[in-house]
Amino acid sequence: MEPHNQTAISQLLLLGLSDDPALQPVIFSLFLSMYLVTILGNLLMMLMVSSDSHLHTPMYFFLCNLSFIDICLSTCTIPRMLMNLQTQNQRITYTGYLSQVCFIVFFAFVEKFLLAVMAYDHYVAICHPMNYTVIMNPCLCVLLVLFCLLISLLIALLHTLMLLWVTFCTELEIPHFFCELAQVIELSCSDSFIDNILIYVSSCIFGGLPLSGIIFSYVHVMSSVLRRPSSEGKFKAFSSCVSHLSVVSLFYGTDFGVYISSAISDSLRESAVASVM
Repeated sequence: MEPHNQTAISQLLLLGLSDDPALQPVIFSLFLSMYLVTILGNLLMMLMVSSDSHLHTPMYFFLCNLSFIDICLSTCTIPRMLMNLQTQNQRITYTGYLSQVCFIVFFAFVEKFLLAVMAYDHYVAICHPMNYTVIMNPCLCVLLVLFCLLISLLIALLHTLMLLWVTFCTELEIPHFFCELAQVIELSCSDSFIDNILIYVSSCIFGGLPLSGIIFSYVHVMSSVLRRPSSEGKFKAFSSCVSHLSVVSLFYGTDFGVYISSAISDSLRESAVASVM
């Protein structure tokens, strides 16, 4: 079969997590429950922060943005999967495939950068409490969010434009429940070496920088907290960081787990199952 340019492809197939018809209702119910909990939890968080003037602080401003991005990231993948399960139609248009890849990359990187910004906010609040309101002024908070959006948009456009140069065979079947960038590259008919290098380099740089910032911030936070004489002050400072550290651990831990699973497994379907995390 001769490969040809991807512009000749009008549709792709998303094979999902399982071909077993008996498992389809279970998968549908599981993902619908996860999606509803995600939407409800984040909407309640945003409503609570917006309605209480005492929570109009930089920390909760970033938390609201994180909740909104979390809703968007889930909405990029799960509704499409639920529709495919309900209609038994696994096809997705080429335009829809490009759009989904772009939005997934965009919102995933926004979330990573926002977690780093929140770590910086904790660093300033604990290590420089006297200057906190001066440093974390509303203008800086808005600029930090806009920076997260801009740099993530550039990364998403870079990956999406890269896909325009990739060639596919006539029928592209993706053993996944969404258009995951690395798997799509693996299924291309063209030489994917440069594309894979670009993916890994950008992931290491733009994924590693936020993580490095988080680690750097919390090293200074822990050092500052441990120097405090009051045990009550230590507990209060640690408790304010626990929730953020939990989210960081879950986000990067599951992300790392997916890549480890992909590296040690030759099965694309098993990698798709790992992505459920």
